[in-house]
Amino acid sequence: MISTRLARELRDAGLSWTPASGDAFQIGGGEFEGDVFTVSDMTIEAHHYPTGSVLGFNGTTEWALDSVALDDALWLPREEQLRELLRGSFRSLERVPQGAGARYRVTTERAGVVVAFEADDATEAYGEALLALIRAAS
Repeated sequence: MISTRLARELRDAGLSWTPASGDAFQIGGGEFEGDVFTVSDMTIEAHHYPTGSVLGFNGTTEWALDSVALDDALWLPREEQLRELLRGSFRSLERVPQGAGARYRVTTERAGVVVAFEADDATEAYGEALLALIRAAS
């Protein structure tokens, strides 16, 4: 799973989110700090209103939470979502042996320039590549 730090950087760089079933997110601050929630048609649904979107918590009597504004939720995109967001710039994902373990390298190409991003987790490497792509487009 992508780190909270990188998810915040992606959001701050301009990555927008339209919640869909299966998406993971966190709620900043308060008693839910660090908890990961999943959008699901059964328990957490996205509701879109003219005034903004909210994530509604259905049938959650154990929580004192009915809904949260989308702006207060931090999307934690999955590996395949990040890869899809890279679109045509994505070139490869490699597992790179390193000592007793391994790192993951995502390679992208934009305007003929090839760049590689490495991390201990493939999702994190995809996220770093996407962050660089968003920043380059700004």
